[in-house]
Amino acid sequence: MKAIAKISNLRISPKKVRLVAGLVKGLDVSDARVYADNTIKKSSPYIIKLLNSAIANAENNFGLDKDNLYIYDIQVGEGVKLKRWMPRAYGRATMILKRSSNVLITLEERVEGKNRKTKEQLAKEKKEREEARKKEEKEIKKEKKEEEKDEEKTEEGFKKEFKEEKEAKRDGQKGGWMKKIFRRKSG
Repeated sequence: MKAIAKISNLRISPKKVRLVAGLVKGLDVSDARVYADNTIKKSSPYIIKLLNSAIANAENNFGLDKDNLYIYDIQVGEGVKLKRWMPRAYGRATMILKRSSNVLITLEERVEGKNRKTKEQLAKEKKEREEARKKEEKEIKKEKKEEEKDEEKTEEGFKKEFKEEKEAKRDGQKGGWMKKIFRRKSG
């Protein structure tokens, strides 16, 4: 069983992406992660992210065991090219191509059918994950409601204090808007 994942229009040239792709091709998934992580190239984090996506696809869609997977194939092709111009001597201009890559990774099992989950097991796990997610959402909603209640209480307290301060200021002042408009040194 093969699981795939792909990136379209990764803004790194294919020549540079192929350096990391060639390094991890044919390796077990865990080894490939380590190799790509320890490679100092701009494309290595993107390859790791793509590899994690392919592993997740294999586990969730086909019920494959990630310890039994290896990188069967990794293809790096050209994506779109952004064309830019650079001024040169004597009024000329030369084209600059900003290249991008399309990367396709294919994972396959080392031993066919080893530790593979059935459709019933996959459905059961999916239901459990959904229930856990719903419980978390309910807890988060409860916490938000409690925070809102606390904020309302504190806002009411602040409003009362503010009104009291405002009334105290008014008691100490004479007049009103007249003094604000007709001042001795108004502009």
